[in-house]
Amino acid sequence: MNGLGVCWGRELGFERGQVWTAVGVWPLLGMLAAGADGPVREELAGALGVSAQEAPAAAREVLASVRRVPGCAAALGVWTAERTEVEAGWVEQLGESVWGRLTGDPDVDRAALDAWAAERTGGLLRRMPVDVVGADLVLASAVAVRTRWVAPFRPARRRVAEGPWGRRELMMLEASGAEWYERIAVAETSAGPVTEVRVVGDGEVDVHLVLGEEGAAPGAVVAAGFGLVSGESWRMPVAGLSDGEPWPGLELATVDASKPGDVGELRTVGFTVRAEHDLLARAELFGLRTAAQDGDWFRGISGSAPLKVSQAKQVAVAEFSAEGFEAGAVTAVAMTRSAGLMIRRFRARRAVARFDRPFAFLAVHRPSGLVLVAGWVADPAAAA
Repeated sequence: MNGLGVCWGRELGFERGQVWTAVGVWPLLGMLAAGADGPVREELAGALGVSAQEAPAAAREVLASVRRVPGCAAALGVWTAERTEVEAGWVEQLGESVWGRLTGDPDVDRAALDAWAAERTGGLLRRMPVDVVGADLVLASAVAVRTRWVAPFRPARRRVAEGPWGRRELMMLEASGAEWYERIAVAETSAGPVTEVRVVGDGEVDVHLVLGEEGAAPGAVVAAGFGLVSGESWRMPVAGLSDGEPWPGLELATVDASKPGDVGELRTVGFTVRAEHDLLARAELFGLRTAAQDGDWFRGISGSAPLKVSQAKQVAVAEFSAEGFEAGAVTAVAMTRSAGLMIRRFRARRAVARFDRPFAFLAVHRPSGLVLVAGWVADPAAAA
């Protein structure tokens, strides 16, 4: 999943703030793969990085693992039209999920799916990202991440002297102490030199802030953050650096102090970032190229209605404040009947033999290293 998150991040635009989560997409792709045939099954498996046979169990475990993290939530839901018969075996593979009916009344269906999104994200997001009009099946996931800082930040108004945010008065969040000296590190990465600060949550979720050199490509800086989380890049603690070494946004000096002990300090901006993603705009990345074309690709989902993927979208939000961090995402796939393939098929047995300034942020499940949410802060809110 982290690999899919990296590849996705490299393809996004960063003119404004950005936020996304592969954790919301991966289980949906896994469940689609479980009911897919032919080239669609192979393309989805390629995007997932596991076989279609393994995908449903892995998807269930992903969602269950997120639900076990304090402050986090994850849910799966599927809604089908009355005219669409769904294979019982496929529904069983969804595990702990909501299965509802689409009435065909757009207002009623929209209200029901929006209510599900709001409830499952604790109000962070209040709408389903796909249009339900004409849909035969909607498959959706909801993910919410919340963590409180072990110690809150101190708000302070400061004017930025230079850089992309220069000459602006911003509301900064500041914290200092011996513990912060241990949380600051630098690394040489594929994006060049970066400075990373780990902001510790009171549960199992931390937020890593990653700052690259001015002019470094945002997607590359985000990818560098993933590399630090995975261990692909080696972190160097500031204790191993010399005074005055030129790392992004970092000042190192030996100073007089009133008490013994090294001290670190973080100054950052609070932020709220929102984004919406059309997964079909990057269909190759998600294994959905053929799945979006006319054809009877999903007999394992419905043997009576030839289905194709008509929409695949994600809405996401992330907020970093003096007290903590929270983020949510709702991802949905809508399926409709394929054109020209409305004949009913008989069921038959089938045997098949088959021999990845502005700064990045990553909300990370500390024990596993799973990146729950990643994003880019392009423009902070000015001080009120």
